[in-house]
Amino acid sequence: MLIFNLGTYYLAYGQNFGAGVSPHVGILLVSGLIFGPYGAIGSVMANLLCDLIRGYKPSIVISSEIVSFGISYLAYKIWYGSYNSKTKTSRPKLNNTSNVLLFFGIILTCGILYSVTHGKLFFLLYPKLRLIIPTIEIRYFLNFINSSFIFGIIGIWISNKFNFAHTPKISNKEYNKLYEILGFLLIISLLITLIIDYTLNLNEFIVAAELIIICLILFIYLSKPIKCNIIEKNYKSISEDIMTIFLIATLVIIIFGIILSSDNILIGLMDDLLPIDKSELVISMMIFMDILLLIFLIPSIAVLKYIERKVIEPILSFAKIEEFIHENEKIESEKLVDIYSKYISEKTEIGTLSNSYIQLINFNNNYIENIREIEGEKERIKTELEIATRIQAENLPTEPINNENYMVNGYSKPAKEVGGDFFDYYELDENRLAIIIGDASGKGVPAAILAMITQVMIKQLIQHDQDPSRILYLLNNQLSERNSEAMFMTLWLGIYNKTTKELIFSNGGHNPPLIKENDKFEYLNMDPGIVLGIMEDYEYKTEEIILSSELVIYTDGITDANNCQKEMYGEQRLLNFFNDFNNENDPIKPLLNDINNFTGDEDQFDDMTLLYLKVKDD
Repeated sequence: MLIFNLGTYYLAYGQNFGAGVSPHVGILLVSGLIFGPYGAIGSVMANLLCDLIRGYKPSIVISSEIVSFGISYLAYKIWYGSYNSKTKTSRPKLNNTSNVLLFFGIILTCGILYSVTHGKLFFLLYPKLRLIIPTIEIRYFLNFINSSFIFGIIGIWISNKFNFAHTPKISNKEYNKLYEILGFLLIISLLITLIIDYTLNLNEFIVAAELIIICLILFIYLSKPIKCNIIEKNYKSISEDIMTIFLIATLVIIIFGIILSSDNILIGLMDDLLPIDKSELVISMMIFMDILLLIFLIPSIAVLKYIERKVIEPILSFAKIEEFIHENEKIESEKLVDIYSKYISEKTEIGTLSNSYIQLINFNNNYIENIREIEGEKERIKTELEIATRIQAENLPTEPINNENYMVNGYSKPAKEVGGDFFDYYELDENRLAIIIGDASGKGVPAAILAMITQVMIKQLIQHDQDPSRILYLLNNQLSERNSEAMFMTLWLGIYNKTTKELIFSNGGHNPPLIKENDKFEYLNMDPGIVLGIMEDYEYKTEEIILSSELVIYTDGITDANNCQKEMYGEQRLLNFFNDFNNENDPIKPLLNDINNFTGDEDQFDDMTLLYLKVKDD
């Protein structure tokens, strides 16, 4: 206020009574709009000091500042007012046509009020100026609306940029409909005053009565409580970008008009051509520029309003879907479909987008419903697999057999929940021990079913026939029947006699075991046989050896274990491990640790199974 009031007066050779350019009057409105009562008081106090310095009478200065405070504070009250068409508001923002029109309305209302009240004050306190009061009122009005518009756009932008606008608190005072009547009466009183001023011969009593009525209505109206819902949005809308471009263009037009109005060369040329007093040429040019501005504003606002209604509002409606979207949940479609359905009939991209949104909601909800069904099915399958895992684990030996003649133990870990590997050992009688290891083709449930069937069938067959080759022969024929999936099983079956230390065995395509002889492990040289389940009536061979030390039987998941370089653990590394292992304890856990160290973080690719038999010395 100090800079623009005194600066214009001294540096730009400004004049009193609104003559020339008086930008400081616009600061009254902007300070009240942005900072509320605090801004109104601050600008009024600064203006009071400036007016005294400029030589105005103390009586006019004090009365002017009282009225100016009411006008400045009125801008704040109007912005945060409650209206039927505006139930929510934000701090001053020019982000849509409604707010811009409200801003224009505030400037126009406050501008008329400022010019009329100050005209009345000058009429009463400066009798010599009564003949030019209408001119003074026009000067103040033009200065007020032009400078308010410029400072308003700039001030509102800065206040939003740095977030320093004063936001009111919701009043606890009861709202009365009388305030709406007062607002209406304030506008009517201004219109009546203007009509009276330009139709009747004024005197002190009429002017004083007009001024008192206007000020009385104004200050009573300022006591209106603020009841609107004040919202804060952290995102920038499309309409805000559009309005920014529009306001910048408008601002350029106004500033250009003010520059032309203040150009001494142009004013001098116009003064030579037109029979108008030089001091009034500035006002005439400002009026001309304001007319051009209105010609620009009216169609522009109409176009922007159309864009908001046809484009921005539908997009904002579509953006409401964010409130209804929750992870892994169906979209509450009823309310959204109601919002979008009113745009479906549009024969534009908005109609297409609306229809697409509705389809997207329906597709999403159907998808979520299907996912829930799938998740339910997955949970059921998971539960069943957990049960199958326990059943399969319980079907394998859980404890080693450790007696004075031998110790036998095993380990199996499927690559998935269940696997196709199995091992088994049990005593057939007081002298003989059956040891079996098998590997079904594939992994998962199918392989597990084949492995469990095979394990059960062996137990049934071995009760009637203890010839390993005969058992494999009968088992192979049974597995080959109705084998539409072409699944097969590798199997090694042996029977150890603790009295004679004789081990008879037969092999069906399984990896050769490791046998320890003369304190050194070697791979057992035996007939490979063929896998079970592929070809019926195959004659397997029964072989026998004397087992005096240790036997290791394994599935290919052990030797085929890969590390991150895609190297396999391999048969040679397995052989080296057992030859290097000089411990009387069970080697199964140390072997598994060695495999884990080799594979590192690589996932297990195949089922891993191991069976270890150690014959004890007499």
